[in-house]
Amino acid sequence: MLETSARLLRLLSLFQGRRYWSGPDLAARLEVTSRTLRRDVDKLRTLGYPIHSTSGAEGGYQLGAGAEMPPLLLDDEEAVAVAMGLRWAATGSIEGVEEASMRALLKIEQILPPRLGRRVAALQSVVLTSSGPTAAVDARTLSTIAGACREHETLRFRYRDKIGVASTRSVEPHRLVNTWRRWYLVAWDVGRKDWRTFRVDRMERCAGAGGARFTPHQPPARDLTAYVTQSGVNARCRARLKVFAPAAVLAERLPPSMGLLEPIDERSCFYETGASSYESLAMHVALVGADFGVVEPTELVEEIRRLAERYRRAAG
Repeated sequence: MLETSARLLRLLSLFQGRRYWSGPDLAARLEVTSRTLRRDVDKLRTLGYPIHSTSGAEGGYQLGAGAEMPPLLLDDEEAVAVAMGLRWAATGSIEGVEEASMRALLKIEQILPPRLGRRVAALQSVVLTSSGPTAAVDARTLSTIAGACREHETLRFRYRDKIGVASTRSVEPHRLVNTWRRWYLVAWDVGRKDWRTFRVDRMERCAGAGGARFTPHQPPARDLTAYVTQSGVNARCRARLKVFAPAAVLAERLPPSMGLLEPIDERSCFYETGASSYESLAMHVALVGADFGVVEPTELVEEIRRLAERYRRAAG
């Protein structure tokens, strides 16, 4: 009986880790016969787990959605990740889930083994989150987008750009990215036939396009967080500098989220960065820590001159 219970837990863990299993693959992972596998699946069904099956040579099993939420099996790493994620969600970055996140967090923390509780506490004590402005998004919208990314389902929505101009978009969603306390969607824009990045808080009436599926395109970059950061969506004012210092030295001083370094030679490099205003940008580039020249734009040059005059007056 103990061996059967352990096998059921193993089977449940496999189902929750992957959407679909073929019968032979699942039996091989459990080292049981197909008949024993069918009996174990039936036992899970009696416990309330909605497991769907298909017959034939390509037949298999899939854990579906039921009328109630069945218990989940989490390994150590997953439990820590869920606890940290709930703690973060409870801070209000996603509208409408703060209270539910806190309730779920309390339930998980009550059953965490002491060793995992200490890990969560240690992570919480050393992980810092930005205190800057945040753009809260609707939890239902975020869930709709995440599901469309997973199922390769076309999305339609109304989008307002940074100056408020609205347009209707049809996209093939690829990934959600959270950076600088904002959520972004990286997607293939069907109408424009190119990759685009959308701020989720600017998306309205987001819904699937009638179940239309697509074959994913090759993503625009391997590191999508860096792609979003460097695509210009985070800053209205952009600049390109020539910095008279090695790119490797600057990389140790400047975080990737602030801009893109491009080596020229052993003693210089280009640096592309941005900010919400040219005044903020002028103060930021002054902290590069090396001599530089402004390649573009001229607006930044004028702002640096004004800032230099202000510093000169302050210095007496």
